[in-house]
Amino acid sequence: MQYKWTVLTVTTVGVLMSGIDGRIVVIGLPVVAAALHADAEQAIWFTQAYTIGSTVALLFIGRISDTLGRVKVYNAGFAIFTVGSLLTSVSNSPDFFIASRIFQGLGSAALFANSAAIITDAFPQTELGKALGINSVAYRAGSMFGLTLSGLILTFLDWRYLFYVNIPVGIFGTLWAHRRLHEQSEPERAAPMDWPGFVTFTLFISALLLCLTFAAYGVGESDLIVSFGVLAAVSFSLFVLVERRHPHPLLDLGLLHIREFTGGVVAQLINAMAWGAFILLVSLYLQLVRGLSPLQAGIAIIPFDVALLAVGPLSGRLSDKYGTKPFTTAGLAVVSLSLYLFSTLTPDTSFEVLVVLLVVGGAGMGLFISPNMSSIMGSVPSHRRGVASGLRATFFNVGFTLSFNIVILVLTFYLPYGLITQIVSSVGGTTVTLADKSMFTGALDNLYLVLTAINTVAIVPSLLRGPRLAAAPELSDSNTGKGPET
Repeated sequence: MQYKWTVLTVTTVGVLMSGIDGRIVVIGLPVVAAALHADAEQAIWFTQAYTIGSTVALLFIGRISDTLGRVKVYNAGFAIFTVGSLLTSVSNSPDFFIASRIFQGLGSAALFANSAAIITDAFPQTELGKALGINSVAYRAGSMFGLTLSGLILTFLDWRYLFYVNIPVGIFGTLWAHRRLHEQSEPERAAPMDWPGFVTFTLFISALLLCLTFAAYGVGESDLIVSFGVLAAVSFSLFVLVERRHPHPLLDLGLLHIREFTGGVVAQLINAMAWGAFILLVSLYLQLVRGLSPLQAGIAIIPFDVALLAVGPLSGRLSDKYGTKPFTTAGLAVVSLSLYLFSTLTPDTSFEVLVVLLVVGGAGMGLFISPNMSSIMGSVPSHRRGVASGLRATFFNVGFTLSFNIVILVLTFYLPYGLITQIVSSVGGTTVTLADKSMFTGALDNLYLVLTAINTVAIVPSLLRGPRLAAAPELSDSNTGKGPET
């Protein structure tokens, strides 16, 4: 097997596992919370801890990947993810479960941040879109498959098997990656680590996500929300100041001078804000409004996965030949159309119509994500792909997390907060009245319109990304903050 295909196979397994575990707790949340005697606040953190753990580490991992070697950090990430899965599966208290999920998220960050950079190193430019398309689709498919797998496991087995299943796959993946992957880029071994940047960035991301989480769920006093908001603003200002002065910054601000890179990551951020919680919303609709079981709801979502998996690699391959901008922009337009069509759902909408809507949504996402990833990663200098991939993954995770908070905040305009809390914390079997079903469906319709507007905004940065200047990125000086003019 050619080395490039080995790289694609190994990294795809890694991001697939990462994607599955990002969503596997969503349907199983009531079961896990009951087993560990968790209160509502702790149950919320069961889902948030994994994302927060991965988000705060992404830029740090991107930087040390450029200094120590991407493959070494990727291999370590596989091992950390596996150990995190083991610790999560043996948890006997809510606090230990949350801590284990954070640790698992750190391993996920190493897998997610480095997979795109390793693939970009191994594949020629003419095949990059196809390769990244397969890899990114694997992550998205894993995120969706996690819901189906969760329902299947909980139907027949104990909740701990949600994490047991990662252990043999993780051990195999760790050993396989260690034996088959090798460095293809020269690490910047002399570059010191930007610890002040790491500390201020970690404070910023942690404070921002905590502020939004507490605000969305009503957990904590308003003084606490304000305090986290102020801490986020101050730490972000300090982070920018540190990065502008550090000779080897954690975040190379020169990357943001590359219009194609900036347009791609901003479009990805806004798209993730609109679509991060989409599958959760569909799952709630199917279970609470249509009365399906968790397993049935997971199976019903499969048409979305199939469409995404079918269109993603094809879109990536065509973008290699015809350019990325037409496909990213068209994909976002289709996504907006799909979100608008979901706003027309009623409790009596036929499953045939629902399948069509899911296929349209999956096709739009598949059309967008592959060429957008290719555009982002292909626009940066090869020696900065580690930190660029970390920045890209950070934007995605922040958008993904914001999506869930946006959903809760918007729903509070249309539903009593008590009903929202009941819905979110009792996915597996809450009985709702006909009046509640009608209220919930109407609130979802309005929410989809808001998400349609958010996603449509992403078309602007997608269109404004500059043209690819083939030689320019390699000539940029990452330490001066000057990038190619695009």
